[in-house]
Amino acid sequence: MSLRIYNTLSRALEAFSPIEPGHVRMYVCGMTVYDLCHLGHARSMVAFDVVQRWLRASGYRVTYVRNITDIEDKIIKRAVENGETIRSLTDRMIDALHQDADALGIERPTHEPRATEYVPQMLSMIGTLQAKGLAYQIRNASGNGDVNYAVRKFPGYGKLSGKSLDELNAGERVAVADGKLDPLDFVLWKSAKPEEPAEVKWQSPFGEGRPGWHIECSAMGCALLGESFDIHGGGADLQFPHHENEIAQSEGATGKPFARTWMHNGFINVDNEKMSKSLGNFFTIRDVLKEYDAETVRFFVVRSHYRSPLNYSNVHLDDARGALKRLYTALSLVAPAEVQIDWGNPYAARFKAAMDEDFGTPEAVAVLFELAAEVNRGKSPEVAGLLKALGASLGLLQDEPQKFLQAGAEGVDAVAIEAQIAARAAAKAAKNWAEADRIRKELLEQGIVLKDSATGTSWEAAAKG
Repeated sequence: MSLRIYNTLSRALEAFSPIEPGHVRMYVCGMTVYDLCHLGHARSMVAFDVVQRWLRASGYRVTYVRNITDIEDKIIKRAVENGETIRSLTDRMIDALHQDADALGIERPTHEPRATEYVPQMLSMIGTLQAKGLAYQIRNASGNGDVNYAVRKFPGYGKLSGKSLDELNAGERVAVADGKLDPLDFVLWKSAKPEEPAEVKWQSPFGEGRPGWHIECSAMGCALLGESFDIHGGGADLQFPHHENEIAQSEGATGKPFARTWMHNGFINVDNEKMSKSLGNFFTIRDVLKEYDAETVRFFVVRSHYRSPLNYSNVHLDDARGALKRLYTALSLVAPAEVQIDWGNPYAARFKAAMDEDFGTPEAVAVLFELAAEVNRGKSPEVAGLLKALGASLGLLQDEPQKFLQAGAEGVDAVAIEAQIAARAAAKAAKNWAEADRIRKELLEQGIVLKDSATGTSWEAAAKG
């Protein structure tokens, strides 16, 4: 079965075939780096990491671009508040982004362009739009001013969000600025304000200023992937206006379809409410990693379908940790053999069928549990190897099983635990069952669970709660 992807643009599942045979070009909107990454960022990064992993596992060469927005109103405001330069703030936040992404097992994209590196390409695209009558400049007293996109002059506007211009206009709450032709018109080039730092001002044919947010992605996508490419992704919150505006800019400038397939991952809620700072339920990735290991967080995200809403709670994280432990427990029973995945194998075939149907990770994860059950029954190194190899295509199960199972037992002395295990074994050999039971209970009080098997006794961290 060939890969099918849900295309937001057509609102349908479509058979996927890249423009260039064997090569997938994919652009995903990245972070605006004024603060630490939060759970919503984690959801998007993991979702599209799985997409690019599966494309590679399917034999495609992938050029994956995930941009960094390093010039924007929130960045300027935060840097001024902190009394630091824009570059100092964005460099610091990009370092933090990489640390968080690396912890979650997210592979680095092929290209990670910073918006500030592509201002000439943005200006070129704005110039083209102006020459085609799709952009106009509002002249201020100095003769310069913002350059806006004339939305009503682009016939396809609204095709991604599925709304007509009149519907969009009715819901538009932004006041029309002096000289703006329509409330839906959006800024391509922002005229410099006297109070803004010098480092956010570029010289241009439109006067001193800086790019608008939407033009950044259009310019970087075209520069790195070409005027038409295969997949454009991002969070559902970007569908309108950001992605709608990208289409208008890019297709208005080139006359070609910008991206063939548009993918959007679902929202993340916290205890069934939308995550927001005002509700006090806002979590950075670092907040969560203080309480849970990174692979558990990744597994929590992966086992839900990327398009469905994801509800975060400690109960769900605890459940994810327990489920992942079951998979690692199977791998701890027998050393996995190094295997090349045979996609004709019934387990592998079911896994592939799930992933080929719009990256159906819930069904794919179910196959991993079937394999784990088979490992528990038959103790086959080849089956364990297949479990680990299929897990790798989701970015899971690559840690040492005992290391994972023992993680979370804070402040324990592994040497002392092994000594206790040896003492318990000696007590059992001497038929001193009371002493053996006392040692087991004492370790349990320290958060250590003993696991007896035919090959001896191992230990792991007790489940929370």
